[in-house]
Formats: sequence, C-alpha cells, structure tokens
Amino acid sequence: MAIDPSAQAVLDMLQQPGVPPLNELPVPDAREAYAGLSALAGEPAPVARTQDAVANEVPVKLYWPEGDGPHPVMIWIHGGGWVLGSAAASDATARDLCRHAGCLVVNVDYRLAPEHPFPAAVEDVIAVAKWVSTEIEALGGDPTRMAVGGDSAGGTLSAVLAQELPGAFALQILVYPATDLAQPHPSIEENGEGLLLTKAAMTWFTDQYLSGGADPRDPRISPLYADAATMAAAPPALVFTAEYDPLRDEGEAYAERLREAGVAVEYVRYDGQIHGFFAMPAVIPAAKDAMERAASALRRAWA
Repeated sequence: MAIDPSAQAVLDMLQQPGVPPLNELPVPDAREAYAGLSALAGEPAPVARTQDAVANEVPVKLYWPEGDGPHPVMIWIHGGGWVLGSAAASDATARDLCRHAGCLVVNVDYRLAPEHPFPAAVEDVIAVAKWVSTEIEALGGDPTRMAVGGDSAGGTLSAVLAQELPGAFALQILVYPATDLAQPHPSIEENGEGLLLTKAAMTWFTDQYLSGGADPRDPRISPLYADAATMAAAPPALVFTAEYDPLRDEGEAYAERLREAGVAVEYVRYDGQIHGFFAMPAVIPAAKDAMERAASALRRAWA
C-alpha cells in the first residue's frame, strides 16, 4: 500500500530544503537533532513516580505504575543506531509502557558509539538485566515477571539480551530490530532512499558501532546468526516491522527463525508505515495501535 499520509507528513516535515540528514552531521549535532524527534511522541503520560538510578554502573530511569507492587518489570532499550538516543529521548515510550501495561519500566541509558563501540552497549544491557534480577524486588518489582524490549538498535540489543540470558524473560518485544548487519536484504534497497532511515544512514551507524573491527556475524551484533539451540531457548516474541523500512526483511527473518526453533511469535507488519513510527503516537495513529498490542502482549505474558 502507499505510505500512510500521517507518516508522509512526518517525512515532509523532516526533509525540508537545506536540512541535512542525521548521518551528514557531526555526531553531537546529530544527537541533538535526534533528541528533537521526541516531540513527536506528544505529552508524556502520567505515572505514579519516576526515579533516576545506577544499575551496575549504567544509568537508568525507573517508572512505577499506580497501585501496590510487586509490579512486573519491563526493561526498555532505546533506538538510535547505537550512536544516537537516550533514556530521556525515550521517556514518553517508557511512560506509555508503564501506564498501559501496568509495569515497572527500567529505561536504559547504555553507552553510545563511536566513543564506546561494540561491545559496550551489549555489556551495559546485560549489566542492567543482572541488576534488575537482584535489586528490583526491593524497589517494588517482581523479578520473576520480567520482559525486555526496544526499538531499532534497541530491538537488536533486546534480542541479544534475550539470547544471552535464557530463561530470564517472559517476553521480548522487538520493534523493527536490526538483526543482520552482515548481508544486504531486499528491503534495504527497496526502502534505502528518501525515508527516515536510509541505506546511507545504516552504513554510518554500523561503521561507528563496529569501529573496532568486530565481525558483523557475531550473534551479539547480528542476533539472526545465533545457533539453533540459542534460538530455541529464547522467550516468546512480539515482533513489529514497517512496510517502508530498510530493516523490514531482517525483522521478518528473525521472527521466522524463532518460529522455526519452536518459539511462540506474534509478528505484525505495519503496512504503509516507516521506520521510527512507534515513537510518534502524537502524529502517527498506528503507533497507538502498536503500543496497545505491546501492552496487551505484556499483560498476557505476565498473567
């Protein structure tokens, strides 16, 4: 189908003459511009309370729902190509998850490339998950009911974390994840120009994330390359992709590999949508549907 009019309006707004794409900016400027996109999430939803914390030396922000605990726990990992983004920029998404799923959200501020290339981000999300498993009970969370999720690069890190800590999570929510940094998939060519995420931007992100010469086929980088036993031990998954997204095919391929390994998978492709839509509920109605699906899946997983 054609690009959703609301998504096209976002593209028209972001592609003004004289405004360079993020991958043509110095990294500090790109981070500032990317942070500005958080305005497309709308007004932050109210939650019971929030708190900044440090989890095994990694900054996190905690969000509590209304009511008495212990609450189920969602570890949320933001996107941004391992170069951009922050817990602050994903605040609205974390609040929506907290409110709609009734869970304690741990929003992770992992280290970014190029200052901290792979494996820094992977090490950080593993450190946070281990902290949650031992410390969250004292903060009103239930470590026996945990889930992990993220969008884009955060979806990649979520899939990696689920592989690295088998048995820890009741559900993984992967929102247009990058699962294969080694091979070009058809959707990269089909959707590589003129959209929010481009082929050139993907190359820019990958070059900085893997600047230490890491093998893109390492499953901690490209979770699609995990062996069959690792896949089979993964938790149930909810996987979202977007029709007009260079990452569409590798998200779909990962969902299929999980299915082949016997993992329960709900796969939803949002036709007409673009990369990034999930974080834009104020301007793209499909994002609200995706959040409702995510919250419903979390509640079922924790029931």
